[in-house]
Amino acid sequence: MSSIERFYAAACQLDMPNPAKHDEIADRVERMLEMIDQAVEGYEPFFDVRLVVFPEFAHAAPVYPTVDELLDNLAVPIPNEHTQRYHEKAKQLGIYIQTGTFLEMDSQWPGHVFNTTCLIGPDGIVSKYRKVHTWTPWEVHTSPHDLAGYDEPMFPVVDTEIGKIGTAICYDWLFPEAIRQLSLAGAELLVRVSAYMDPWGTTLPLDWWTIINRVRALENMAYVVAANQAASLQNYPPFSWPGGSMIVDYDGRVLPSRARGRKSL
Repeated sequence: MSSIERFYAAACQLDMPNPAKHDEIADRVERMLEMIDQAVEGYEPFFDVRLVVFPEFAHAAPVYPTVDELLDNLAVPIPNEHTQRYHEKAKQLGIYIQTGTFLEMDSQWPGHVFNTTCLIGPDGIVSKYRKVHTWTPWEVHTSPHDLAGYDEPMFPVVDTEIGKIGTAICYDWLFPEAIRQLSLAGAELLVRVSAYMDPWGTTLPLDWWTIINRVRALENMAYVVAANQAASLQNYPPFSWPGGSMIVDYDGRVLPSRARGRKSL
């Protein structure tokens, strides 16, 4: 149960070249750790930042057309050395970090790749969410919904000192039934980890990003913290990503930006 009445969240965006190999992920993690320090320590005299959220594909996008190539080049198990670094940072600062997604391999499900984000707090990994609604045909990940015998929660909600938090990834949010699963499980704060590309972004007439964030907040009467990719066409071809990260309150209002995109709850 939440023991904190008010805190700030940082919805962070990235524009970096996508990794092609496992050993290129560490540099991205290093940059994200720097961003966490900037958000939490840099604004500590003014804001109590307790949650930092990164976008989908923050660690790697599925730039290879086959599962085998993703497994060979970019997929990692969870936990891993990167989640350990986030844990150390969360413990140091007393915060929660919603990681950008990893391309995840799991020995229990050989031959499959999941698109996965973790909520990490001072005590380690609090929850792990695997994208249920994959954006086919570009995303060749596996949805846990399609695995016979899958017995882990598909829409986990965890009780933390900053509230009950549920997470879903990008395309999941186009399906109200998916986000309602989080709400029915008690989520007070809904986190969207996303790579919503142009033209379905922040600009009329296809401002799906903004509309969907506001509607899901309103219909579930919950706060939404939504972090979106902001990568250029040069870094993430064949798409560009418009950013537009935001926080929405339970009345569907986009909260005013504070301190370079960081917003309060």
